[in-house]
Amino acid sequence: MKAAKDALGPYAGAVALLWNPRDEPRRGPKPALSLDAIAHAGIGLADAEGLAAVTMQRVADALGVTKMALYRYVPGKAELIAIMIDIGIGEAPQSGGAAGGWRLRLGEWARQMFGRFWRHPWALEATVGPRAIGPNELGWMEEAVAALAGTGLDGGEMLDVAATLAGHVRAIAQQRSALADGHPQRGMEAAVAGLLHGREERFPALTAAFDSAAEHGSQDKALDFGLARILDGVGLLIASRAQASPRPGPA
Repeated sequence: MKAAKDALGPYAGAVALLWNPRDEPRRGPKPALSLDAIAHAGIGLADAEGLAAVTMQRVADALGVTKMALYRYVPGKAELIAIMIDIGIGEAPQSGGAAGGWRLRLGEWARQMFGRFWRHPWALEATVGPRAIGPNELGWMEEAVAALAGTGLDGGEMLDVAATLAGHVRAIAQQRSALADGHPQRGMEAAVAGLLHGREERFPALTAAFDSAAEHGSQDKALDFGLARILDGVGLLIASRAQASPRPGPA
């Protein structure tokens, strides 16, 4: 146990807070706050102004308490961000009993993840690099791997499928959150259309592609298109494993 704790290094405090939440402070009067209330105050600030706006002082102000009172519940900003991530992202969609198999389960998993990042774009920045991981976030990994159980993929491949899907979701969510109206394709179309005007002969393929997209109404489909292609590839891998598996002989 000590070795496992030591391996957590600077994240041990955040891990303890996430996995063994204690709303009761160690000393002092009856608590007036909870970790949930503290996290939601931080989430509100981050949603409105970005992650940089979240400080212990501003969260304390939002809750109507002193910063020192806040420290009785959360040791510092790193721990605050950790609980904000876990509560903001929330629990993974539970689709174990859903019809349609692994493909529909993973498609729904990815779209739900996109929705969480879309509502809380600061979480894209907050979930990069080494950090403490909470039960809700680990639950998302569990759900993705569970969807692939029995497909013939090994554990590493299951984890890589989840990572590939999450990477695609994050890329599209980050692109969309960077634009005020949430429609990157519109901004891209306007910018590219202006650049292409009068230069069609220099960029004929790009011009034709944009004209075709407008004609077929296929703009702004990057999330679904990418998910479909990733899952197509996973399906081919699963099928190849099934064909390679020896069939049982007659009894």
